[in-house]
Amino acid sequence: MNYHKTIELDEGWDFMQRGITKLKKILEGLPESQFSSEDYMMLYTTIYNMCTQKPPHDYSQQLYDKYKEAFEEYINAMVLPCLKEKHDEYMLRELVRRWANHKVMVRWLSRFFHYLDRYFIARRSLPGLNEVGLTCFRELVYQELKSKVRDAVIALIDQEREGEQIDRALLKNVIDIFVEIGMGHMEYYENDFEVDMLKDSAAYYSRKASNWIVEDTCPDYMLKAEECLKKERDRVSHYLHSSSEHKLAEKVQNELLVVYSTQLLEKEHSGCHALLRDDKVTDLNRMYRLFCKITKGLDPIANIFKQHVTAEGTALVQQAEDVARNKSENAVGAQEQVFVRKVIDLHDKYIAYVDCCFANHSLFHKALKEAFEIFCNKQVSGCSSAELLASFCDNILKKGGSEKLSDEAIEDRLDKVVKLLAYIGDKDLFAEFYRKKLSRRLLFDKSANDDHERLILTKLKQQCGGQFTSKMEGMVTDLTLARENQNHFEEYLSKNQHVNPGIDLTVTVLTTGFWPSYKSSDLSLPVEMVKCVEVFKEFYQTKTKHRKLTWIYSLGTCNINGKFEAKTIELIVGTYQAAALLLFNSSDKLSYSEIKTQLNLADDDLVRLLQSLSCAKYKILNKELTTKAVTPNDSFEFNSKFTDRMRRIRIPLPPLDERKRVVEDVDKDRRYAIDASIVRIMKSRKVLGHQQLVMECVEQLSRMFKPDFKAIKKRVEDLITRDYLERDKENPNLFRYLA
Repeated sequence: MNYHKTIELDEGWDFMQRGITKLKKILEGLPESQFSSEDYMMLYTTIYNMCTQKPPHDYSQQLYDKYKEAFEEYINAMVLPCLKEKHDEYMLRELVRRWANHKVMVRWLSRFFHYLDRYFIARRSLPGLNEVGLTCFRELVYQELKSKVRDAVIALIDQEREGEQIDRALLKNVIDIFVEIGMGHMEYYENDFEVDMLKDSAAYYSRKASNWIVEDTCPDYMLKAEECLKKERDRVSHYLHSSSEHKLAEKVQNELLVVYSTQLLEKEHSGCHALLRDDKVTDLNRMYRLFCKITKGLDPIANIFKQHVTAEGTALVQQAEDVARNKSENAVGAQEQVFVRKVIDLHDKYIAYVDCCFANHSLFHKALKEAFEIFCNKQVSGCSSAELLASFCDNILKKGGSEKLSDEAIEDRLDKVVKLLAYIGDKDLFAEFYRKKLSRRLLFDKSANDDHERLILTKLKQQCGGQFTSKMEGMVTDLTLARENQNHFEEYLSKNQHVNPGIDLTVTVLTTGFWPSYKSSDLSLPVEMVKCVEVFKEFYQTKTKHRKLTWIYSLGTCNINGKFEAKTIELIVGTYQAAALLLFNSSDKLSYSEIKTQLNLADDDLVRLLQSLSCAKYKILNKELTTKAVTPNDSFEFNSKFTDRMRRIRIPLPPLDERKRVVEDVDKDRRYAIDASIVRIMKSRKVLGHQQLVMECVEQLSRMFKPDFKAIKKRVEDLITRDYLERDKENPNLFRYLA
């Protein structure tokens, strides 16, 4: 061709048509040689020349239109008839082949017509050649066949779900057409395929689930559900678009799990309750995995978990109650130890469940906490859990406790007790009982190991704060100081022989604020003992002038020799008992009132000590009247005939009901704590409504105890009468702070 001569439209297009026909033959697989670079250059140059001729011979617009016509003609003549005669999988294969060919055709033709893209299209802001080519397929082929294609694809997916082998590669290629036809937008994939595919999937699983829920146990059903979800994820990775994964999973979860969640979880012999009862850890873990992906899916499981743990704990309480009803006092003590141990085991078991079945999820920690709070705050045979825990610790920490445990085991057990304490509402009551028991261990040298005593205090401090343990730590420190003090006293005596009282004397000096309050009485000491007290006072004044000693005789012990006819026996007794016995050195017989006058003791203390000496196991004194109890009409005389096979015996005093005293002390402390809290809040807020004040007060105090609303109301009234607060004149529910 002569490039300088003007090319007319018909002539130029005839030449182009020859190239396009060659391309079509290649695509149809007919015998045809490939394009050489010379062929390509000729076709490209023809378009170039026809677009760069001077008007009216610039044929850019006409060529742009004819480019599109070339596709339309080919599709209508060849592509559509071939596709329409085929069905199902054969139609899908043909479509994939035709789409691949079409893309090749677009690639070649857009190269031939490339000059249009660069200038004409760019200047006029028209759709590019590539887009025009693909749009032809979309409008003529895709729009015509999309419903049939979609239905054929969905039918294949359902066949695969039923276990048939299908051609996954074919499906991937067909689904890619839905994606590619959007040319960078997903709406064709979503609207023309995904919506129906999801609807079909939901219907498919709805049919399956309605049968399985009737036929299968809960574990079997969950296995199937998990397997289905796994297969659907697999489907996405093999041929669906990745954007469908979440939507498809949601549909399947909804049909298999959400719709039937109540029925599934509450299945009579295999639901969540049964799995917990039978310790089916693997199934519970599967249940967690399935339901954690569903909004609020874990709530009912956590709720059943809470009910189950509460029921198990409440059963332990009931069991302990039943045993206590049928047992003696000692057995009850042992039984309470068993009860706490069982509660610890229960906690160990279910904390492990929270960890390994429920992935440490906060919802299950909360459920466990709430369950334990319910039954850990019940009374067991008249004892609060606070007291039981304190006794349990006492048993571990005192010499000769119920079991021989290694240091690690003791540490582990103490750790668990402190964890249980977190569930107890009355932590202040525990602290008071614990302090009482600690004081006995320390003062009577009953503590097995100082390190363990300090260890549990450290754990309690971490759990409940420094204020909780400060007095207890003070008690432990006091004893160390008291030992040093005793050493100094012994040095003092060896240096000042003239003041020696002639009796071995050990004095433990304590700091009042740290220890439980003990009753100090004005016991009239026998002369032998008076000298001891005087000597120690003199010694103590050489150390400090600023401290006043108050003697707590009720905590003292004495070793005295009883000279009986058969033999001399060493008696280990309390200071009160010793004082009473020493009176019989100068009198053979004394009446109740004589003893009372000489000792200057209150009736209840006197009755206790005379009971221990005349009516209990060791009858050191004989009582005139044969009644079981001591009365003010009794007279007593020294029993010289008394004997025992031991050379040394301990004569205990009947135990006091400490529980009542502890509860009273704690109640008193609570009143002060509530007062202080109300004043603190009102001082910072100045004016506050009743409801708000109560809520803030509960929040401040609940770390140590759960104050009840009546108690707070009572303290508010009391503070009003003491002019700390006043009621608002207009609104009686409003309080003002009075500075």
